Amino acid sequence: MNPKEYKMRKEAIALTYDRNGKDAPYISAKGQGFIAENILERAKEHNIPIQEDPSLIELLGKLNINEQIPEELYQAVAEVFAFVYKTDQLAGGKK
Repeated sequence: MNPKEYKMRKEAIALTYDRNGKDAPYISAKGQGFIAENILERAKEHNIPIQEDPSLIELLGKLNINEQIPEELYQAVAEVFAFVYKTDQLAGGKK
């Protein structure tokens, strides 16, 4: 999917992980259209950084809510969490 198609078909996926746990991150919310807008709005309300990656959205979109990410996506998702961590540190917060 090219970036123009992504913007026309708004999608959002929320990832969650337990920093102290040993489980992989999992899909905590996902949706298109109005639901995607709601997910993004809630992230903004809670000062959660948002990263746009249409290719990753396409891959993660195949997973179900509460499903852990598969091993082949660990690197890509680790980059997302590194982005979130760095953004949070630059903002002076701690999540």
